[in-house]
Amino acid sequence: MLNAGQTLSLTIEKPAAGGRMIARADGQVVLVSGAIPGEQVTARIERVGRGVAYAEVVTVEQPSADRRAVSADPLCGGCVYAHITYARQLEVKGLVLEDAFGRIGRLTLPAPIAVSGSPEDGYRMRSRLHVRGGRVGFFREGTHDLCDARETRQLRVDTCDTLDRLAAGLRSLGMAGVRELEVSENLDASQRVVHLETSASISPRLMSTLGHSDGLTGLTLSVPEAHGAARTAVVAGDPHVVDVLDIDGHAVSLRRHVLAFFQGNRFLLSSLVSHVVSHVSPGDRVIDLYAGTGLFSMAAGVARGAQVMAVEGDRTGAADLAVNAAATAGAVKAMHEGVEAFVARQHNTPNVLIVDPPRTGMSKEALDGAIGLKAPVVAYVSCDVATLARDARKFVDAGYTLERLVGFDLFPNTPHVESVATFRR
Repeated sequence: MLNAGQTLSLTIEKPAAGGRMIARADGQVVLVSGAIPGEQVTARIERVGRGVAYAEVVTVEQPSADRRAVSADPLCGGCVYAHITYARQLEVKGLVLEDAFGRIGRLTLPAPIAVSGSPEDGYRMRSRLHVRGGRVGFFREGTHDLCDARETRQLRVDTCDTLDRLAAGLRSLGMAGVRELEVSENLDASQRVVHLETSASISPRLMSTLGHSDGLTGLTLSVPEAHGAARTAVVAGDPHVVDVLDIDGHAVSLRRHVLAFFQGNRFLLSSLVSHVVSHVSPGDRVIDLYAGTGLFSMAAGVARGAQVMAVEGDRTGAADLAVNAAATAGAVKAMHEGVEAFVARQHNTPNVLIVDPPRTGMSKEALDGAIGLKAPVVAYVSCDVATLARDARKFVDAGYTLERLVGFDLFPNTPHVESVATFRR
């Protein structure tokens, strides 16, 4: 019987989803943070749950050749895998995908998984940070304690400089009730917008001087209203940034609001989009569910010559999608509608179906409706290995073959991995 506070010697077996590694003590599974498969470690039990214990490394008795020194706080957001050499991180993420498909989806992969790597510094185009005690930073894993975002190296140096200036301005205003902020910038960081979330109603005029901080092209503010709702007020500049991607020699332009969801890695964005739309041929009819601002829809319409129906339920994303689609001379049709409602009434079969659902995967209604479209090819983009494996099983049970699975490491030094599964009917 394992107990919190107990230390024990463990041999690390393999990675688990979420960042910990699997070991066993007297047959009981122990999920260990700060370890690498193959290592012998001494670990301290943090807590014991139903059928599993959670532990952290105290000392490494037999280190892996892939262990490296970490200068940042290893528990700071975005640093959970930082102690592992980058090439080994990619291998570990491939193993996590393979394990999820076997264990959750009960599927054997058609080939080993290739995970495309990214530069580790300055890769993030979007980030959510927290404001506490006059400081701006990320949370340490599992806590509300702040750590320095600059040390994680996820953000560009000039982005961190801009945020430092903004934090200084907020301190001069007594922090003005700001609790969170979101920063969004385009590929080359020539445009950068910050959105401030507050715990109390604040006049945008009070914040107007902050909007002219060096490095910002826009500043927005959440303004609480009745019944717990909030509206977004523009304090200064433009709340949007514009990205121009080169896809197959075509310039694909995308406007997006600071609060719109968007894939966050500037170095792998074009590769991810190119892979997804490689499933599309000129003249194809494409349906893109959870289309967001139109990342895949625009590429399919502009670069691949397809006719695209793009569906997005979020109001902010749908507004950007409509603007972006309007520039395609009819190649992309934007629809502001929930996916479940759309698939319930849609009966035309596309040549290619693209889906990019949130971390929770597709709802039963959305998945059943998507399968009912009977698209010959489905490209499923996912940021969560467990829900992808779950939904993959349902596609296979409905008569699809899992043709290919590839990974894109959009978040180096973290356990997260973006993946694209290709299904053929």
